Amino acid sequence: MGNPGAEYAGTRHNIGADVVARLAARHGVALRALRAQRSLVAEAVVGGRRLALAFPQTYMNDSGLAVAPLVRRFGIEDLNMLVVVHDELDLPVGRIQVKAGGGLAGHNGLKSIKAHLHRDDFSRIRVGIGKPAGRQQGIDHVLGPPSKSERTELAVSVELAADAVECILSEGVVAAQNRFNG
Repeated sequence: MGNPGAEYAGTRHNIGADVVARLAARHGVALRALRAQRSLVAEAVVGGRRLALAFPQTYMNDSGLAVAPLVRRFGIEDLNMLVVVHDELDLPVGRIQVKAGGGLAGHNGLKSIKAHLHRDDFSRIRVGIGKPAGRQQGIDHVLGPPSKSERTELAVSVELAADAVECILSEGVVAAQNRFNG
């Protein structure tokens, strides 16, 4: 998940989109606009399995408007195989966590997906962006660019989150939790 537009590129809130872009680059596919799904989409074959990549072009808080049609288009019946990658204030910068279903932790993008799917048993990869420092507001923190040191840690997180997506595809959510939630 993330927000569309150049003004949001490189912000903490777009870490999910960065992971999707990384996966597309790894597998030599280009994201292209699918207006009916309100997303940039690409497909790749990874280890003999189909991987559909999508970056919703709705704003984060309306992600469900894009995700629900994508679930239908790609015939996803087992929502554990729907993997939503998103920023997480409650995790320190550089840490990722794989999660199968569960609470939404106040994340408006996740709330939107649940509202449109009428379920919350989809998988998530939470990418830590840390809490705002000092008196900075949460919105300013998530929509702001990371510091130089954070950019280095987040680049590692993007790689790890991409690895976790591939692990879910090949081995399942439980194996990814065991490998990446240490």
